[in-house]
Amino acid sequence: MFLQKSAAVVERNSQAGHDGGWVPQMAHASACRPGLESGNRGCSPYLSLSSGKPKRDAYVIVFVSVIIPALNEEEPIAGVVHECFATGVPDQVIVVDNGSTDRTAARSREAGARVVTAPRGYGRACAAGIRVLSPECDVVVFIDGDGSDCPEFMPQLVDPIAAGKFDFVIGSRTRGQREPGSMNFQQVFSGRIVGVLLRLLYGVRYSDMCPFRAIRRDVLAKLKMHEQTYGWNLEMQMKAARAALRILEIPVSHRRRAGGESKVSGTLHGTFVAGARILATLVRVALE
Repeated sequence: MFLQKSAAVVERNSQAGHDGGWVPQMAHASACRPGLESGNRGCSPYLSLSSGKPKRDAYVIVFVSVIIPALNEEEPIAGVVHECFATGVPDQVIVVDNGSTDRTAARSREAGARVVTAPRGYGRACAAGIRVLSPECDVVVFIDGDGSDCPEFMPQLVDPIAAGKFDFVIGSRTRGQREPGSMNFQQVFSGRIVGVLLRLLYGVRYSDMCPFRAIRRDVLAKLKMHEQTYGWNLEMQMKAARAALRILEIPVSHRRRAGGESKVSGTLHGTFVAGARILATLVRVALE
């Protein structure tokens, strides 16, 4: 297990503006898993299927790509990219500039990410990231670009998929440790209500619509995602449940955003618009 937070992650947290602030008190990712070879991929504990190297310890899915939708996240985005790489998990980090008017794209490139663009819309950004995934990619991780998600939990999302035990692993902010002020009441309440509805519809227990999640690339393609707005996360969860995927929800810690302004929870208008689109997605997918 990844039991210690590496110095690299601590350093990235400091660069992202988290040094001296709130730090989740849970097991964190080390930069390299003890006892597993890193091969030709730095400290990543996963061996590429396409490389022809023997698989070890039942890890059958190994090439990991991270997609980060970002809209005007100039302040936190470099820190998020650095923290993702510091886990030693991803082979590829893609930042999708969702119509930014600041230096989000430039700072992402400087941090080592591949940058692509997409029209406004959270779902459009996620879809654009999927279109440029490496042909070698086996697991896709989605994480927000505002610094609120904790990338050091990425191994806990990827490991169950890499071990062949699950197809879709989603973080739960409501079950994990939350920095005060990181989520408002509407976010927590809506996640719980949606969880109850999806349990009634599909018999699957969700407690959150957390954007921090990992999924096998091949099964993601079969879900045939269509949502272009904030309903993207819910559509994935509903279609994964309906397809009877092997689903795991794990507690993850959550922080206040590291900079910039929230497009959803920061304003009443943003909360209303996102809520309306999520509700529309719920009805549409349920009736398909």
